[in-house]
Amino acid sequence: MTKKDDVILVANQASTDLGYKLAERLWMPFSTMERKKFADGECLHVFPQSIDGKHLIILGVTHDDSSHQELIDLISGARYWNAASVNVIIPFLGYSTMERAKHNTLEIPKGITRTRQIFRARPNYVAFVDLHSEAVLHAHAGEVRTKHVWTDDLVVDKIKKSGLTDYVLVSPDYGFSKRVARLARLLDCPHTAADKDRYDTDKTIVSQVSSVVRGKTAIICDDMIRTGGSILQTAERCLQAGAREVFAHATHLVMAGDAMEKFRQGPISKIIGSDTYPGRSTNDLLDVYSVAPLLADVIEKHLQI
Repeated sequence: MTKKDDVILVANQASTDLGYKLAERLWMPFSTMERKKFADGECLHVFPQSIDGKHLIILGVTHDDSSHQELIDLISGARYWNAASVNVIIPFLGYSTMERAKHNTLEIPKGITRTRQIFRARPNYVAFVDLHSEAVLHAHAGEVRTKHVWTDDLVVDKIKKSGLTDYVLVSPDYGFSKRVARLARLLDCPHTAADKDRYDTDKTIVSQVSSVVRGKTAIICDDMIRTGGSILQTAERCLQAGAREVFAHATHLVMAGDAMEKFRQGPISKIIGSDTYPGRSTNDLLDVYSVAPLLADVIEKHLQI
């Protein structure tokens, strides 16, 4: 058993809002890092209290370069100042769709190489939320304990409480269909998958959706929404196949570029998703739930607090 007095929770700057929610669920304080940026662009980080002999929890998304580097700095700093253990929670892993290099190219598979950088900073434990690919879990030499945290229970609870009825879950491609089938089993509803082909980095073609959606509310489920192109195409195919209405769910609401505006002008009534990606909150388009309760359970079981 670990005493809560021996546990300190910090976060990189982008994860601060989620850090406060997590601290509230854990019934413990959130320790804000002291930060300062110098005129030449260098950044100063100071732990707000001694971490010597303490079990440090670091919450850190890596959705951009600065957040990725800050997470590595916090892990390395924890080692420097003799934390008893360094436990990392990554709600959203940047570059997670780049887990392998395409054949006969010299591109860098940054999903693997950047995760390897995190592991080489020597955390004891790293938990990831709804990974695009589990390949990154094995990007170390066996010295780091890893965990893939699935949000299934949160998703099922959110959909059950949404007020939606007579729905069918739709995967935008066959690659995600196993996850959608699992959610459908928990929700006791039908499911199907769209035919999708990718022909460029951010470009896809969705050709058809099964008629199982006819007369029903279609909920398109994916791990993340980036530009939204394939989700919007899938929504159009659902309506063409006779769906009454279309909603979407994605754990990670990246919503890059003009995705928000495209969705507001598109056929999807509402997007349900989590707060793993920084800056996402409920508005006219998004219905956002927090992963803080799930992460609190993960931490309490891991550290036995």
